[in-house]
Amino acid sequence: MVMAIDNPDRSEIKKILKKAKRIAVVGLSDNPERTSYMVSEAMQKAGYEIIPVNPAITETLGVKAVPSLKDIDGHIDIVNVFRRSEYLKDVAAEFEEINADVFWAQLGVYDEQVFQDLRSKGYTVIMDRCIKVEHALTK
Repeated sequence: MVMAIDNPDRSEIKKILKKAKRIAVVGLSDNPERTSYMVSEAMQKAGYEIIPVNPAITETLGVKAVPSLKDIDGHIDIVNVFRRSEYLKDVAAEFEEINADVFWAQLGVYDEQVFQDLRSKGYTVIMDRCIKVEHALTK
């Protein structure tokens, strides 16, 4: 089955990553063996402010975790999601409440309906792409 997910092209992704400063990472783990930790650590080292969003931890990567997107003070440029695809609808609803700029679901994470809904409301949406890989490819 072909997904109807039309991600922005690499030049647009490059602009997004160049402009972005703050990335809220939903599902960020405090376990250094987890992909969410490794990817977020790399983005943090690349100069981005990482905000862990995970009610099950108190902090990771030296940053205090928050239980939900709504608990973050200030504007968020990118919401990067490390949750299974079936949770994207709930994360997207919270994303809309905080008016962040970009909804980004990691590699292997996608929901065609969520993609179309957010796009139809004017949001920039990227799904099934690794932010660390895209950052490396667009430098």
